[in-house]
Amino acid sequence: MLSQLAALKVSCFRLSMLEPAEIDLILRETAHQLRADKEAILVANRSDLQRMSPEDAKYDRLLLNEKRLEELALAVEHVADLPTCLGIILEEKTRPNGLRLRKISVPLGAIGMIYEARPNVTIDAFALCFKSGNAVALKGGKEAADSNKALVHSVETVLQRHGLADAVLLLPNEREHLATVLQAVDYLDVIIPRGSNALIQYVRDNARVPVIETGAGVVHVYYDAEASIIKGRPIIENSKTRRVSVCNALDALLLHRDRLSDLPELFSGLIASKNVQIRADEPAFAALSGIYPPHLLSPAQEGDFGLEFLDYKMAVKTVDTLEAALAHIARHSSRHSEVIITENTATAARFTRQVDAAVVYVNASTAFTDGGEFGMGAEIGISTQKLHARGPFALRELTSHKWVVEGNGQIR
Repeated sequence: MLSQLAALKVSCFRLSMLEPAEIDLILRETAHQLRADKEAILVANRSDLQRMSPEDAKYDRLLLNEKRLEELALAVEHVADLPTCLGIILEEKTRPNGLRLRKISVPLGAIGMIYEARPNVTIDAFALCFKSGNAVALKGGKEAADSNKALVHSVETVLQRHGLADAVLLLPNEREHLATVLQAVDYLDVIIPRGSNALIQYVRDNARVPVIETGAGVVHVYYDAEASIIKGRPIIENSKTRRVSVCNALDALLLHRDRLSDLPELFSGLIASKNVQIRADEPAFAALSGIYPPHLLSPAQEGDFGLEFLDYKMAVKTVDTLEAALAHIARHSSRHSEVIITENTATAARFTRQVDAAVVYVNASTAFTDGGEFGMGAEIGISTQKLHARGPFALRELTSHKWVVEGNGQIR
């Protein structure tokens, strides 16, 4: 594996010589190849799906079909259409001694991408890394092993025609190989984990290569004393049920005590659409008893708060004040996406100022935490840390910078 990582690192020099037009051409060829290999990819995906129960929350993440595969190809083409993020002059100045300084965007280098049962990440990560001049080693989970092999085969078919086969590497999916990747300081410049909190924690604790965290979302909506029920019901329903297996899905509703009577109306769509299981604290449980289906309603346990469900389940906590909501979020949030529903502009301003998260919403669904929805194109993930990048992690975030200094014989 180390020899393959060494070849990946060397490929960075070849990538640095490509013109933006050549990069875009290769990406468009990749989209065409994905379409040409459609049947083989879908057969491989069905093989993976057979090893997973449809009841598993990861099943939807793993699933590829003709529509999703076409969306992947279109995403690659969209990345090709984006302006280049390389060679951009970020800052420019001339010092009193005549030295001319330019701060210029450059690739991060060789990237290790570690993720779980999401074959779409295989293509998104390659396209974004290639567009930004980065080589990428992909380590997906064993659940998507056949799908990832088929997808990377399509990518490699194109890269081989251009003498760039080493610019992408599919690593063995077995867990025992992960330690080698995390220690590969001579071959990888950065590692990006995307997946469960357990995966990210393991990478953080064991990596010697620098890590940019993306992924785990413990997401809250605070329904304020001055919230609009007309806005609140669709926001809560969309945040929870649009797609439960993604990191921006709602996990816990914080409800002001004065609005407990709104719960049956707020949750009516959760019953009608997806039979969402509610784990409610005592006041919320009482407000829903006899109204919400009893087989879907249970008393909340302390462990239900701070839990990323990735399923049709949600916790409900009653709070007396905005301060109590802020304190709960500070304790349990993963600093991904947080929402306030309120008509009070001062309350909203305080919430956005005090909540520590990559994305903070006022009267909008958490489902918008996405690179495409932010107008950034495809994304690597959502960064929840504060160094280098935060929020949707897309093309620009896959670059660093260097200073180019031009002189005329100056010495110090």
